[in-house]
Amino acid sequence: MDSLKLDTSCTALILVDLQRGIVGMPTRPYSGSFVVEKGASLAAAFRRMYATVVYVRVDLSNMMSIAVDLSHGDPNNPPPSSASELVAESGVQPEDLIITKRHWSAFGGTDLEAKLHGARVNTVVIAGIATNFGVESTARAAASAGFSVVIVEDACTSLNAEAHRFVFEDIFPRLGRVRSTAEVIEALG
Repeated sequence: MDSLKLDTSCTALILVDLQRGIVGMPTRPYSGSFVVEKGASLAAAFRRMYATVVYVRVDLSNMMSIAVDLSHGDPNNPPPSSASELVAESGVQPEDLIITKRHWSAFGGTDLEAKLHGARVNTVVIAGIATNFGVESTARAAASAGFSVVIVEDACTSLNAEAHRFVFEDIFPRLGRVRSTAEVIEALG
């Protein structure tokens, strides 16, 4: 594994779904609050280096309506809009970019790619909840759009530990580089 160096003039942090309706779900191998703490730490480090910080939230009361075998909830009883609010503990600041999505990927149906290209970003560091849903979909889309991708293992979690492990061992190393929060902060210089 090569040492990671991040040029903060062209690197962005993307934090996925650190919001009320998701952070409190039972997750493994890390709790939602642990991932929020790691995400806030990453965001603070990126801001200190004047790097782009992006918070992505899914609009749980207005999810994209597509035919599926297993739904995300009761379409006749959507969660309250407060479920889509970012948790304050995530450290979101007024200068951060907020992206609202209607499905898993932060790139699908949003202007995230255009905003990142406009900021001359060519590398994205991704963390959040859930590893094999929003985080993986966003990482796949980022790689497909030509961004270099870094995924932060201890700043992600899933609905079960096996799903998290599988994605980090078998998928993410093929999409980019897998590192810890400490390694990413050190790579910022």
